[in-house]
Amino acid sequence: MRVSRYFAAIVILLSCVLPAGAQSLSASKDRKARLEKDIKTLEKQLSSVTARSNSAATQLDLLHAQSEARRELLSDSERELSSVNDSIRACQKQINAVQNRLDTMTFYYEKLVRNAYKNRDARSWYLYILASENLAQGMRRYGYLRQLSTQMNSQGRRIIEERKHLEAERARLDTMRMQAKALRDERASELNKLRKEEDKSRELVKELQKDRRKYQDQLASKRREVEALNREIERLIAAAMGDQGGKNKGKTGGKKTTTKIDQALSNEFSANKGKLPWPAEGRVVSHFGRNPHPVYTRLEMPFNNGVGLAVDKDATVKAVFNGVVKQIVVVPGYNQCILVQHGEYFTFYCKMGSVAVKAGDKVKTGDVLGHVATGPDGTQLHFQLWKGRDPQDPEKWLR
Repeated sequence: MRVSRYFAAIVILLSCVLPAGAQSLSASKDRKARLEKDIKTLEKQLSSVTARSNSAATQLDLLHAQSEARRELLSDSERELSSVNDSIRACQKQINAVQNRLDTMTFYYEKLVRNAYKNRDARSWYLYILASENLAQGMRRYGYLRQLSTQMNSQGRRIIEERKHLEAERARLDTMRMQAKALRDERASELNKLRKEEDKSRELVKELQKDRRKYQDQLASKRREVEALNREIERLIAAAMGDQGGKNKGKTGGKKTTTKIDQALSNEFSANKGKLPWPAEGRVVSHFGRNPHPVYTRLEMPFNNGVGLAVDKDATVKAVFNGVVKQIVVVPGYNQCILVQHGEYFTFYCKMGSVAVKAGDKVKTGDVLGHVATGPDGTQLHFQLWKGRDPQDPEKWLR
């Protein structure tokens, strides 16, 4: 009986090993799907930019973002493959242990059956019972023989069932091995694509290095657009806060006027730092701050007060939090831009092709604001987040 209980414990332990691995693999599926979607979006962007523009710098930025996403995908594949291999090793170890126990049980069961076969003549059993010294001993011997027969039948059935279970576990193990092979093949394919992207990047770098003056002029034009956008945003925020230039010049009845800030909304917005939803689905291709030029590292790039998000064509843009639409303006190089106020916080959505709201509209988290336009740089949403007059890094606020 102790052997059978130990065997059952081993089987239960074995059944727990594989589901744990399956849960771990399932947890990575969503992230993997997102990365694959990002890569496909960037591939479309590259095709669009190549067809619409001769800007090698833009193509290089997109290639860098695509390569980064592919490296993350490869890293996830490595972890997934490592997890599968660990599960395979653990499963194989448990199967070996169970097989050893099963072999032991089978050995002793076969020995018991052989002895029973040798003494199969029913008369010998009757004589064993009749040779009892008294009735009580005879009843005990009868009970022992009956229990022995029942246990033999029960143990035989248990061995058959556990053998079936063991074969099922081996089949699952084979499935995991096939999955590991598929992962290795997929990883090799992704690695090959990454090498091709890196080769393309090196070709673009050479192209950029041929005509430094041309790309310096492009950079100067871009800087002017960024500076114009920043001035416009600062003006709009100052107006929304009722403080033109920070001097409270507006007066009513001889008194200074300011706009009352919804402090409760501000506190709620602040409490959601790191939890806000992204305004659109895509991949960040330009980060907050001063990003280095991909080739001319000594050139000073314009400071980026937000993030650039490569998205699908005509992608939907949604509000990241409850608020009020304050302004909708057109800025050169950035198409239509929407300013939404959330108490003392502001979010700015640029490069919009169509707008679904108007100034004064109240919006809630997830409400559609419009759709992204497609320009020379592809389909990219420019998103900024401000606390009063201080620009914030959106990636620290968005989940």
